[in-house]
Amino acid sequence: MRTIIFTVIVGCLAAPALRAQDMLGKISCHAYGVPKPQNADFKKKLWDGYEISLGPARNARGGGDECTAAIYSAAGRVVFRTTGYNIVFDENHTGQDFDGDGKPEVVFITDTGGGNHCCWAYNVISLAPKAHKLFDIDAPGAVKFEKDAEGKMVIWQRLPGPYGFTSMAGVPFAEKAFRVEEGKIRDATPEFCARIFDDENEEVRFWKDNLAPENIKKVQSMEDIYADNEEIASALLSRALQHVFCRQFDAAVDDLNLWPEATRGKMKAGFAESIKQDYPQFAGRLAQTPK
Repeated sequence: MRTIIFTVIVGCLAAPALRAQDMLGKISCHAYGVPKPQNADFKKKLWDGYEISLGPARNARGGGDECTAAIYSAAGRVVFRTTGYNIVFDENHTGQDFDGDGKPEVVFITDTGGGNHCCWAYNVISLAPKAHKLFDIDAPGAVKFEKDAEGKMVIWQRLPGPYGFTSMAGVPFAEKAFRVEEGKIRDATPEFCARIFDDENEEVRFWKDNLAPENIKKVQSMEDIYADNEEIASALLSRALQHVFCRQFDAAVDDLNLWPEATRGKMKAGFAESIKQDYPQFAGRLAQTPK
């Protein structure tokens, strides 16, 4: 069911699991609709004299520059612009305070991947004390914004793990949590790991169901674990990846050592490659662990 739901979401949104309500914005431009009437130019007044404009780019050459959006100051000057294959003005999150300065932000969602379903990002722009981009956050999987008990913004980003050990529908995923501090996003995942690994979490139930001792025993001697047991492979890699994001490196190694011995070395090499940019020390350690 988890795989089916994921596939349906991807198909409906034409983007990897972006939140549906964000993508249904009335103010949007989609390259596949150019130059149809639904892609007419849109304008919307904001606050403090600012205004947005969004629609088909006049001088588009194709391949990723079909749509454009801009924020204009009261003097008519462009203070921010984004260009992409598709662009959505995120009315659901525009107006929220991301950086804790008591002022609202503006949010766009831009597809810079030419419609290849790979490269959507949320663009968060502050207008105070003068207009400037706070940050972009890529959305290879779902992105979710929420406020904590103190009213501070927490950003959840769902990220893929190593490719090649499952089908695309079963690619492993794990979550990171970020806070906005001094105008920049900071990885705060370890702060939320008790919540992530709580038994009430649907993902944890998926891991436990598929990684029951009898399932692990069943695949121990297999060479190609995902041929008939893709959900076990996906659950194992997803849980290991989540342990890495939580800096629980010993637990991650324990999980990876449950992989069938025949292909464990290849899997570990692929796993290390997928996380080495953010976790170089652990990637190096992983390369040295017993195969």
